[in-house]
Amino acid sequence: MLPQKWRPNRFLRKSPRNQSQILHPHRRSRPQASPRPAGCFLPLEPLVYGRVLQAASRTHALALGKLAHSHMFRAACSPGLFLRNNLLAVYCRCGDLHHARLLFDGMPRRDAVSWNTLIAGYSSLGSSRLALDVFREARSSGDGVDRFTYAAVLAACANTMDWRNGRSAHGLAVVTGLAQTVFLTNSVIDMYAKCGMIDEVRLVFDRAEERDEATWNLLLSAYMRMGWPEVAVTVLVWMHRSAVKLDSFALGCILKACSELGDSDDVRRMLHGCLIKVGLDMDAFVGSAMVDMYAKNGGLEEALKVFHCIPNQNVVVYNAMIAGFSRLGNDPCPEIRIEAVRLFSNLLKKRIKPSKFTFKSVLEVCNLTNAIRHGRQIHAHVLFAGFQDDEFIASVLINLYSKARSVNDSLKCFHMTAKEDVFTWTSIITAFVHNEHFEKALFLFRELLYARKETDQFTISSVMSACAALSVATTCKQIHCYAVKTGLDQFTVCGNSQIAMYRNIGDLKASKLTFEQITCLDTFSWIAMILSYAVHGYESKALELFETVKNRGVMINDIAFLAVLIACSRQGLADEGFRYYNNMMSDYSFVPDAKLKACMVDLLSHVGKMADAENFVMSSGSENDPIIWHALLRACRVHQDKERGIKVGEKLMVLEPFVASSYVVLYNLYMDAGKFSLAMRTNERTRHH
Repeated sequence: MLPQKWRPNRFLRKSPRNQSQILHPHRRSRPQASPRPAGCFLPLEPLVYGRVLQAASRTHALALGKLAHSHMFRAACSPGLFLRNNLLAVYCRCGDLHHARLLFDGMPRRDAVSWNTLIAGYSSLGSSRLALDVFREARSSGDGVDRFTYAAVLAACANTMDWRNGRSAHGLAVVTGLAQTVFLTNSVIDMYAKCGMIDEVRLVFDRAEERDEATWNLLLSAYMRMGWPEVAVTVLVWMHRSAVKLDSFALGCILKACSELGDSDDVRRMLHGCLIKVGLDMDAFVGSAMVDMYAKNGGLEEALKVFHCIPNQNVVVYNAMIAGFSRLGNDPCPEIRIEAVRLFSNLLKKRIKPSKFTFKSVLEVCNLTNAIRHGRQIHAHVLFAGFQDDEFIASVLINLYSKARSVNDSLKCFHMTAKEDVFTWTSIITAFVHNEHFEKALFLFRELLYARKETDQFTISSVMSACAALSVATTCKQIHCYAVKTGLDQFTVCGNSQIAMYRNIGDLKASKLTFEQITCLDTFSWIAMILSYAVHGYESKALELFETVKNRGVMINDIAFLAVLIACSRQGLADEGFRYYNNMMSDYSFVPDAKLKACMVDLLSHVGKMADAENFVMSSGSENDPIIWHALLRACRVHQDKERGIKVGEKLMVLEPFVASSYVVLYNLYMDAGKFSLAMRTNERTRHH
């Protein structure tokens, strides 16, 4: 056994550092650094911090910016002015102006970039007052202001339409000599344009010593903002003569201007040729504007040709094309409008992500075509995309399900939204009114008032329609008082509904007073008053008022003729009614619908001409429409024409085999005629259905 002094020490054997010292005695041991406190980090290079902060600012990643800021603090890093400005930009661009101001106030040194960043941050949030306060501090600080400072202040004034302070900033820029630069000239023009001061826009443009393409584009957009498309087209010609290069933005503005012009097919075609000549017809931005231009003016064939020629179709191009179909109204056949649904299907096949505007437009097409099945499928895509809380889309869905008599689905769509906008409330109230759930409509209106939301004239109009259907005089007067209190009774649409409301509760005097108080009468105002006279036994006044409407050149629709025919029917003026009916088709080119034909049946039956009424039904071209046969059946019951009534009832059983009311009426007719066996057989069929 070795002596104790030659034995290896157990502590040395366990320590790698000491073992190394024993094996290499010539090496000098390094002094050990004192351990860093817990929670501290080694600082990174300033270039690394700078890249991280610039990425956070560019992507609006506030969490990443705060992480970098925290790392600087815990690593005891003292950043320079460059890093502090980058950190300030992160807070400003991400909307955290509270911490941005704290950081700015703690900066030991500032430059023009620091002031500009803070001013731009307040401007982006719409706080023009705070931006102007910082601008004043910057001018008095001595750190210096540059053209970007004035541009940020002018942008803040433009966002809030603060033309007074904007004009003051413009004056200071002129005094300092910075206003001569094209960069600041463009900022001044943009500020005056957004404030609606077109004369100042033109004055600055004309006096500018230097212009670029952006200056011309700003002038174009200013005239478009003012609603002067003709002047915008003139500016484009001026640009062309001045040898200014026409880019996609300028041509897109002019295409929008041409879409606002009424009869300018030649101008649109000329501009289209110009686009092809300069080679911008394949541009997606210009192409979408061209599609929108043709679609807004009824040129769907041209719009489709342009659409198919665009190589890289994006969601904006699809939106313009689908919106064109949604603007067609009720005139074209459903087969044409359903093309929008096919376009939406192609968009999904190409894996292009739909936007809110895409869903809104295609759902409006489904509304116009009563394509409920397609609408439900698109609703599923809305849920998948997470747009179910959008109130514009919800409003279209409410109307879609309302037309399908599915108010429960309408109510579900309503409850998915935040219920912030009044038009969503109006849509659901109108849906309940159209589906004859009048009490629920009034209950929703009370909820709207409890939520302290502001109502509009369309909401009150729908509520008045519900009150008119319920015929409760007290409720009608309460709604009238509310309309007067809120000032909404001054709108024509409210006045028209008010006339109908008082007509339904039998207050002709109130209807007439409302009619006389409407300052701007439209077609529906006259029709509502004609109907009021007609249904309350003043047929001669109704016909007299209709002649007044014709003499004043007011646009007449089919509802006006319906009111006149009701008046003629109640007064027994069969010949006069036929004259109006024929004039409607010959002079106004109206195609009478089933309601008008049913009114003619009532007119003939009212004077006892039952055979003529039956002949009219058989020769009307709508002999398979149950509405007309129901009118004839009512006439048969009034005049006790049992044989003809039985024949009409049997016809209705064929047309409406699943409607129980037809069987009940026919059963009563058989019983009155003494045909008990047929009555019993009809009763048995009623039980089966």
